[in-house]
Amino acid sequence: MFIPVYALAAAALIAAAAFAGGAAAPLALAARSALAAWLATLGAGYVLIPLLRRWRCGQNIREDGPAAHLRKEGTPTAGGVIFLIGVTFALLLTGDGRSSQVLLFIFLACGLLGLTDDALKIRRRQNLGLRAWQKFTAEIVLAALFAVLAVGYAGRGSVLFVPFIGAFDLQGFYLLFVVLIVAAATNAVNLTDGLDGLATGSVGISACGYVGVCLLLGEEVFAALPFRPTDAAPLLFAAALAGGCFGFLWFNRYPAQVFMGDCGSLALGGALAGLAVMTGAELFLLFLGLVYVVETVSVILQVVSFKTRGKRIFRMAPLHHHFELGGWPEKKLAPVFWAAGAAGVALAWLLLRLTGYWLAGFGGG
Repeated sequence: MFIPVYALAAAALIAAAAFAGGAAAPLALAARSALAAWLATLGAGYVLIPLLRRWRCGQNIREDGPAAHLRKEGTPTAGGVIFLIGVTFALLLTGDGRSSQVLLFIFLACGLLGLTDDALKIRRRQNLGLRAWQKFTAEIVLAALFAVLAVGYAGRGSVLFVPFIGAFDLQGFYLLFVVLIVAAATNAVNLTDGLDGLATGSVGISACGYVGVCLLLGEEVFAALPFRPTDAAPLLFAAALAGGCFGFLWFNRYPAQVFMGDCGSLALGGALAGLAVMTGAELFLLFLGLVYVVETVSVILQVVSFKTRGKRIFRMAPLHHHFELGGWPEKKLAPVFWAAGAAGVALAWLLLRLTGYWLAGFGGG
């Protein structure tokens, strides 16, 4: 089933890149960015996966995880570098301007942090890389740098728009808000990366969601927003991210030939946070990233319940492990989560459309 659907999606992408309303049409630009990232990621995958095997960059499986995962021991990891190459290649071809540079910064910086963690795990031959405090401190530093660059260098400003309520200039507090978004997104995607293809497909769907958000924000009705993208950078980045994810999914689907590692999950989380900030749609990330929100909440509830009551709510957290231990086959579980992610994207688009009506006068004045 996967291959026919994948081939159909590829054909649709090529058609959109070739025929979507002229060379300068936003959809055509997005399709070309996605196509470039997809092809570059596929090419990088076929080159790098054999090298990762040769260099013995195998995954060390945690013994406290599901027993079925022990058979994955030795699968090449740190594969996130494959789509880092693909997305960067696409942006070098299609992206331009300060917004594009800032988005690429948070994507690559988080990826480099994750790659450092993966390299330590591979070198030590155990699932222990950077210490938790080291990784968290680095995330905060990178998030703070991104916040300063977004607000000061790329001209994002510090206004937060709350749908159906209004705009609020948070001033210096907005920098702290951005740091919170980056830290939350990187860790949430990292938690989600526990099944073959789960995080890859989910982020690809979220990236498609941001493509839709960018296209919607280009409509005249959203001109009243205090901030919206003034160039195509977020659109092209979201499209490249989607292309990179779906290119990597070819190798990462069940049974995975390669894992993205922290190199991939932290980069993807940083990318989603960057898109949330640079589109001015920070609060919509709760819907566009519905899967990561649910996965993170499941971990929080599990920890709180165990510490306060001595009882677990789920068989194992994050939530995907709960269903896995309940007998759901891994091959079918990831697509169910992808469908939930797509539903979240649809809700985000609906909310944004209703926001447009509100801005046009149905309560917005």
